[in-house]
Amino acid sequence: MTQPTYIRRDGERPLLLDLYSCAGGAGTGYDRAGFTVHGCDIAHRPNYPFPYHQGDALTYLAHLITTGEIERYAFVHASPPCQHGCALTVGTNASQGWGRSHVDLVGPTRELLDATGLPYIIEQPNGRAEIRKDLTLCGEMFGLGVIRHRNFELGGWSAPQPAHKPHRGRVRGYRHGQYYDGPYVAAYGNGGGKPSIPELQAAMGIDWTDVREELTEAIPPAYTEHIGAAFLATAALGVAA
Repeated sequence: MTQPTYIRRDGERPLLLDLYSCAGGAGTGYDRAGFTVHGCDIAHRPNYPFPYHQGDALTYLAHLITTGEIERYAFVHASPPCQHGCALTVGTNASQGWGRSHVDLVGPTRELLDATGLPYIIEQPNGRAEIRKDLTLCGEMFGLGVIRHRNFELGGWSAPQPAHKPHRGRVRGYRHGQYYDGPYVAAYGNGGGKPSIPELQAAMGIDWTDVREELTEAIPPAYTEHIGAAFLATAALGVAA
């Protein structure tokens, strides 16, 4: 069933709330698509290129709902910390007894997002995180130097799934003591043939931070530029799922 979509705007651009915003990979993509972006992250993020609130994302979102300030926004993006369900945590790390237990924030985030009444995105990597995989995006779809599959649950709207393009080769680096070359860099961790900071910046399409931790956690802006453009195109047609 479809219904009219009203897009709230900040000036001439719709206002987007970027939760768990980290250094702004997602936010930059939405900015390029045509949104004004406000972030929220619990950590101090001096490299974040937009206005942001430092604090707990769930507490802040609950505050915005309670006060009615959420009504300023047209769209919400959320990237809850993925360590609970990502493939590395539940696979290699768990099998080796590495790491620690992690809190699953996807469910509580979704509950609050539904309470906003706004269209939204929840982003997670491959793994056991319990989200609908309404969209799955890959760096090869955008000509990037990373594979970096990411899944997106679309709340209150819909968008077509782009065709997945075959990978052109391997991710460069060491596997079980053997070095492999390839057209992609490993955008995670350190050592083991991992890319330099400039290589990682170029592969991800990110040039405003040189902090490895921020780069390895980021969503390539090309992903959310695609999502933001798809949402605005849907809104221009006056319908939502």
